[in-house]
Amino acid sequence: MALTTGGQAVVQSLIREGVEVVFGLPGVQIMRIFDAFYDHPEIRLITVRHEQTTTYMAYGYARVKGKPGVALVSPGPGVQNASAGLGTAYAASTPVLLLAGQVESPMIGKDHGALHEVNDQLELVRPITKWRQRVMRVQDIPEAIREAMRQMQTGRPRPTEVEIPPDVLSWSADVEFMPPETSPPALPRRDDVRSAAELLMAAKKPLIFAGGGVQLSGASTELVRLAESLGAPVATTHEGKGAIPEDHYLSLGTGYHGFGAPSLAMPTADVVLAVGTRFNPQILGATSSEARWKLIQIDVDPTVIGKTYPVEIGIVADAKATLQALVEELERTEYPRNKWPEPELDEIRKTLERQLEQHAPFQCAIISEIRKVLDDDAVIVSGITNVGYWSHLAYRVRRPNSYLTASYFATLGYAFPTALGAKVGAPERPVIAICGDGGFMYALPELATAVKYGINVIVLLFVDNAFGASLNDQRSRFQSRVVGTELYNPSFVRVAEVFGAKGIKAEPENIGKALEEALEIKRPTVIEVPMPTLPPPFQLRL
Repeated sequence: MALTTGGQAVVQSLIREGVEVVFGLPGVQIMRIFDAFYDHPEIRLITVRHEQTTTYMAYGYARVKGKPGVALVSPGPGVQNASAGLGTAYAASTPVLLLAGQVESPMIGKDHGALHEVNDQLELVRPITKWRQRVMRVQDIPEAIREAMRQMQTGRPRPTEVEIPPDVLSWSADVEFMPPETSPPALPRRDDVRSAAELLMAAKKPLIFAGGGVQLSGASTELVRLAESLGAPVATTHEGKGAIPEDHYLSLGTGYHGFGAPSLAMPTADVVLAVGTRFNPQILGATSSEARWKLIQIDVDPTVIGKTYPVEIGIVADAKATLQALVEELERTEYPRNKWPEPELDEIRKTLERQLEQHAPFQCAIISEIRKVLDDDAVIVSGITNVGYWSHLAYRVRRPNSYLTASYFATLGYAFPTALGAKVGAPERPVIAICGDGGFMYALPELATAVKYGINVIVLLFVDNAFGASLNDQRSRFQSRVVGTELYNPSFVRVAEVFGAKGIKAEPENIGKALEEALEIKRPTVIEVPMPTLPPPFQLRL
């Protein structure tokens, strides 16, 4: 058996796990891994300009590709910078593997001030990873990477981390490589499925509440079949947008801070089937915690069952397998369907339309123009900015995994680098990042990454020269005592051109035409759109 260095063991393990792309930023402690990539062009190495971007790109890649994204950073500040994207992936239950360096083995835990040293780096990532491991022998590297991949692809798919000291990466040893481990989805108990079906069939007004777990398990087809079989309307979280086409006759759209379907439909439902959602309070808004409905909760993570609301039936299993089993159980039985009066469903939809017309006519006009231009296969990355917030409610998604958010982590600056990763994962699909000027500046240097690698993302950049939500907060809650929230900006059009990207200036009423132009260019493009500072949904009272 030929001797293999630690760096070579890392790259060869990734190849065996089916990894096609790694997003990295070099540093002295991980150069053995970079050197090993030289002999393996079958893995695409994309070098970025900030460690945050490694994990954001891995996150966007994983969401559209349906397989783990991989990031590679140096220890200490590299890991700390990457932790923002790792936290986003954790919040959004997304498989991202962070490969990290360490200080030299004899220096670990000594607190001697070694280069990039963080005393107990594993503790740094513990709150935002599902599993983590430090590897101290070359021969243990394949098993660690294999286990990291297994952890991400079983149960709830959250991030993992593997860290390796530089001396271990330089050592050589006989290494055994094993095939990837595959695990079948967790199946529901037959009795639980039968009990859930009986409760749904007996319900007068069943409601399905679908979260991101539906999309992660690839259960959109089963969700639609179940809704149609029951005649039950479907409300979603913003992570669940697209799990059912939002123009489907049973779709009620998304809820967000009291706006939309969950707050409007849940109070009148008698049975709620919640699939792949933790009942994030951002989604439910003012919905009463004293629920009058009976809850059936399906989730692959046992810790979320009954965590927010008491459950009548809790099913710990894969969403796709469970919904399929429910459909099959219902199709064996005769029972009344279409239990919700159509006028009531229409009124719920019209109530949301009235809310949007009253509170966000300017933003919704912009979102409408964007939607008219984009095909259903376009990927929207909804940033932490006003138009992004209102897109949760107003942008209609018709295809799964086409609308990405930062979940409850709400990470300012995530949208542009996440869109870059999504475009790498789906180069044939248009990818649009909705950004504000505050958030876009976090990752502005990644325009160079986009140009270098031909990652033709379109940035819709809404510029109000402020951290808009915070400025509006000062105006509304602090008697316009404005301090520290106003920004100075360059011409983003000129900045884009300097990087070699395309810059376009567009007034809000011309955004559709500018977007059409950008789609034809086939270059990284920034569309700069001036707009006033306006209130987001979470600063309004209904």
